[in-house]
Amino acid sequence: MPRWLLIAATYTIVGIMLILPPVLVVAEALRNGFGTALTTLADPDALSAIRLTVTMTLASVVINTVFGVLAAWLIAKYRFPLRGVLTALIEMPVSVSPVVAGLVWLLLFGTQGWWGQALDRIGVHIAFAPPGILLATLFVTFPFVARTLLPLMEQQGRDDEDAAMLLGASFWQILWQVTLPNVRWALLSGVLLTTARAMGEFGAVSVVSGHIPGLTETMPLHIETLYNGYQSVAAFSMATLLAAMAMATVGLRSFFEARARNAVIHGQDA
Repeated sequence: MPRWLLIAATYTIVGIMLILPPVLVVAEALRNGFGTALTTLADPDALSAIRLTVTMTLASVVINTVFGVLAAWLIAKYRFPLRGVLTALIEMPVSVSPVVAGLVWLLLFGTQGWWGQALDRIGVHIAFAPPGILLATLFVTFPFVARTLLPLMEQQGRDDEDAAMLLGASFWQILWQVTLPNVRWALLSGVLLTTARAMGEFGAVSVVSGHIPGLTETMPLHIETLYNGYQSVAAFSMATLLAAMAMATVGLRSFFEARARNAVIHGQDA
């Protein structure tokens, strides 16, 4: 196949699959003018969905970043029993459907779930409430920081950490002054990937949230509610905002991923 034909086919597929959809979304959002689109985003339910999405994203990113760093460090720097099992378990959310995860949380914390009624009696609500949304988001974003850090940490080995330990550095000193500076670009890449995934999660959150407008609807869920209610301009306006947030996050991640790749090639932080 001639090179020009391969290039043309590639750009055509990319244009149809990746460029055309967001262009159409923006066009639909602005169909009645920019002012109308902004007005729909100022609706109380829309603002609630934006706040909930940002809150759940920030919480899940912080929690999974802390866990991901510690898990990647443990797996990359040490050898211990069932190490491969732990790695497989961390990666499990990638292959399990988010809907299944949502159903599991309902089974545990729903009104008719194993612990739901006992928790309700003491005033703790997880299913159909923000804590359930957080659990669902944590599950689907669980592996990304750890999976991003692992290859780089394994490539770097543990010589620097061992040297710091011989010099009397504590666990936290080694983590903050030796390990993290060496993987900072990969860490930022993993954090941004987690952020993008958390903002756009629909399946698990849809199952466990109850779709309560103004209370448990994140931005993806609110888009579905608006579209099913034939409020297409409002739906596409919210979709445009969500897409812009996701694309900005992915753009930053691409930059940090390139820096992380450069660090792996040169065997040191770039």
